[in-house]
Amino acid sequence: MNCIIIDDDEIARLIVKKLCNKIDSITIVKEFSNAIEAIKYLNKNTIDVVFLDIHMPSFSGFDFIQSLAKPPKIILTTSDKNFAIRAFEYDCIVDYLVKPITPKRFTKAIDKLALKEISVVVEEKTPIDSFDYLYVSLEKRLIKIDIPKIYLVEAKGDYINIKTTKRDYIVHSTLRKIEEKLPPETFIKVHRSFIINISEIVDIEDFTVLVRKSVVPLSRPIKTELVRRLNLL
Repeated sequence: MNCIIIDDDEIARLIVKKLCNKIDSITIVKEFSNAIEAIKYLNKNTIDVVFLDIHMPSFSGFDFIQSLAKPPKIILTTSDKNFAIRAFEYDCIVDYLVKPITPKRFTKAIDKLALKEISVVVEEKTPIDSFDYLYVSLEKRLIKIDIPKIYLVEAKGDYINIKTTKRDYIVHSTLRKIEEKLPPETFIKVHRSFIINISEIVDIEDFTVLVRKSVVPLSRPIKTELVRRLNLL
């Protein structure tokens, strides 16, 4: 894992660096004496972990975290025990190390980091709610629909029309409910009344989309996002 150290104290940075050098899975790629320079670096580079001091002149560790849209994993290093409760309000914070940091405590923090990495990989590979089908209630029966065969969903009052390559299904439901069931990498809501399967797009012209043989309105804010996601030559 590639890491950076942010601490205004040079000796503190040296101690963390020495502790990291004893662990094969950790590589220190940069160190900073202030958070502003670190933010500039992160705007151009991706790293896995930040060893971050809380107390720094003019810009605290918490200020640093809040300034990032998607902060990496953080291990806090501080001489102050009083911020532990506040620290764990942030999902990105893995551990809270109080100086002086012992090798045993540091190793425990790295173990926590490794466990978090494993859990993320497992969640990405085996999402709990990942299905390639869904069931709809139709005429007092539950009908199975293969999600890849859906090319269009249209809202019609209190009902939705699910169009598939085999047939249409008029179901008493809302567009929001079915949107939660459809994989976002394949489906996109292009209008307040329409969700489409991106792989079934035939043509885009102005603010309409041709999906198979259906012409669907395309809202202006969504057009840019839709074009970005297409496999353009």
